[in-house]
Amino acid sequence: MNTATRLSGFVLGLAAVFGAAYGVGQLAGPVNVLAADHDSEGAGHGVDVRAEGDTGRAAGPVGHGEGEAGHLPGGLLVSDRGYTLVPVDAPPGEFAFRITGPDGRPVTGYDFSHDERMHLIVARRDLSGFRHVHPELAADGTWRIASPLDSPGVWRAFADFTPTGGAPLTLGVDVTVPGALTERGLPAPASSATVDGYTITLAGTPRPGHSTTLTLTVNRDGAPVTDLEPYLGAYGHLVALRRGDLAYLHVHPEGAPGDGRTAPGPQVSFATEFPSAGTYRLYLDFRHRGVVRTAEFTVRVGDPGAAAAPADEHATPGTEDGHGSPGHGHD
Repeated sequence: MNTATRLSGFVLGLAAVFGAAYGVGQLAGPVNVLAADHDSEGAGHGVDVRAEGDTGRAAGPVGHGEGEAGHLPGGLLVSDRGYTLVPVDAPPGEFAFRITGPDGRPVTGYDFSHDERMHLIVARRDLSGFRHVHPELAADGTWRIASPLDSPGVWRAFADFTPTGGAPLTLGVDVTVPGALTERGLPAPASSATVDGYTITLAGTPRPGHSTTLTLTVNRDGAPVTDLEPYLGAYGHLVALRRGDLAYLHVHPEGAPGDGRTAPGPQVSFATEFPSAGTYRLYLDFRHRGVVRTAEFTVRVGDPGAAAAPADEHATPGTEDGHGSPGHGHD
């Protein structure tokens, strides 16, 4: 990795109050981050982030046997089921990593999932700076892409993939970009977001441990958008990150383009299940007129007074209840 971006530490399974004791591993190379309380929703604070040491090697065991981490949300572990996310040195302005398999060798075989073999999602630990990109795989098993880490801070990088013959996995690792950081407060919960002239409204009241349908409605200049374009095999792609440990939640769209029943807008629905009460940040990627944009929402699960106001709740089978962000480039 280039000198501006050094791997300085991995935080695995942060001790949290989400009802489970997460396995914790620690990597060599401390991160010196003097940050404001992440619960603050006020103005940002000046922070200096320094990377001490330059290492990407794990100190101590981080592997988990088959099924041991099955109860955890994705992205909390750097190694799971014998697969490990390993950042590697890269030229300036590039981000590179490998996935090593149970035999310790770089994995070169991947199945397509949502139209891609690898989804790389990054976000700063204050839940700003979200990017969803798709790196290219080299013959030696190295994934490379122009670095999406575009500002100082401690970032969480998630590799979302399915190794050929294996189960889907999401591995996560912390990466520090040194420099002067302004800590950003998390926006308050709201049922609508705007991006590039589009207004997206969120309907649905998620409850921890219950399946819920969240419906997002896309409007542009006050008119419903009825010609959304497929993106990653759907009319929208939703990522949810839990505040604190940044647990990564798989969120699946309902229906698919061309199935004869799913309209290209203005509504896009997702089946969700949030594992715990807490604050989550939702990121909706959608494509219209050839451009992918991201709308962001803050949702407090288990706190109905602060969650998105439900305009139209949809019951998921087997459940009891019905249930201004700038644009980002995507690759």
